[in-house]
Amino acid sequence: MLIACADSLILSWSIFKTGHHTLRREDLRIIERMMSSKNKQYHFVLVHGLGHGAWCWYKVRTLLESVGHQVTALDLAASGVNLKTLDEVHTMLDYSQPLLEFMETIPMNERVIIVGNSLGGFSLAYAMDKFPEKISVAVFVAAFMPDTSHGPSYVMDKLSELAPKENFMDTKFAIQEGAGKPKTTMHFGPEFIASKLYPKSSPEVSFTTFQELSNYQ
Repeated sequence: MLIACADSLILSWSIFKTGHHTLRREDLRIIERMMSSKNKQYHFVLVHGLGHGAWCWYKVRTLLESVGHQVTALDLAASGVNLKTLDEVHTMLDYSQPLLEFMETIPMNERVIIVGNSLGGFSLAYAMDKFPEKISVAVFVAAFMPDTSHGPSYVMDKLSELAPKENFMDTKFAIQEGAGKPKTTMHFGPEFIASKLYPKSSPEVSFTTFQELSNYQ
């Protein structure tokens, strides 16, 4: 689905997980057409989802770089190897800061393709709002997509209605006290990871991913 949005295009893709981000066959054809232009290289900026880090794009990154594209995979605040702690992240804007700081470095005569998964959709929306002239396409891969008719939290509120905590199986929720307002934290459990996030993966891949997420959550 292509949606015109200000100076950019939003390409919304439905996906399933196979241990890395995998697109439907028709979506792959779109990418193949885009990538088949001779001597045409793009700069992809990859933004991970909830509880993940830049590491989760390793297969996508390798594929894109193998055909000559430039790829930047970012760790958002308190994610992956980013040095911020959860106590320092109070808002989605704080969480998205690494992406916004990176977009600041893009020259005005260049345009990038930003790709976000899951919670990363909020970060993409911030970047599109602040740097529309630097973005040619925004790709929301099974991601939250804020609209222009509701407040930013609307899609999150709808998720709470449609997907109660019971749907998250052995995921652990906790209230973290600290500076500012209390925060709700999520720690994905192995059953949830295997059946919901990476259902097409082998048990070995699911277990390895659980270990990765346990290190970074």
